[in-house]
Amino acid sequence: MTDAPFTPDPDKGRLIDRVRHQMGLDEDVAHEDLVRAAEEAAERLHRFREDIPVTKVAMAGVSLLLLLGLLLSGWYWMLPRDGLTVQTVYMQKGGHVLLVEVENDGSRAVADVEVLVRFLDAAGEELDVMDTRVATVGAHSAVAGDDLEMQVVGATVWANYTVSVSLTWTDYAGDRHTERWEHDVGEWATEVFNDRTDRRTWPF
Repeated sequence: MTDAPFTPDPDKGRLIDRVRHQMGLDEDVAHEDLVRAAEEAAERLHRFREDIPVTKVAMAGVSLLLLLGLLLSGWYWMLPRDGLTVQTVYMQKGGHVLLVEVENDGSRAVADVEVLVRFLDAAGEELDVMDTRVATVGAHSAVAGDDLEMQVVGATVWANYTVSVSLTWTDYAGDRHTERWEHDVGEWATEVFNDRTDRRTWPF
């Protein structure tokens, strides 16, 4: 078996020519020199990657997330913002029991808070009413207790009723607001309602 003569691949020759052109080398630069230059470039790239370990990249990402978290928490706690949530718990226990909590989700205190809860029958007749006033509700705090509890005795638990909740308050800017919600109760022995006022942010 005779050895066939070596025939250079013209595509490889054109590839080497393109490498020479990209590197600005003369045509008389040997193929071995090109290979050696490529190996040196690969070695420098490998050392560069070793100089920047993955842990440093991960720590940079964590630091960025912490910075974003601080910015968001600063907005949540510092930017003047108004928002209240009224939670009403209805229970059938020796009659009808209503427990109310007012939570200030805003970043500023609200004043002159009035909570008016009316218990109405199916015809709209008022069976009982609770009217509670609170001087101030601080930022990110809540008020509840005996003054925000009501028990309706004498009304059957086999009928449906309506709970009307009205909330009035003075916001951070000194403006007076009132919002009202109604909920049908009586079908279930226990129900929970969460009513949110409109959110306002200053100076927006």
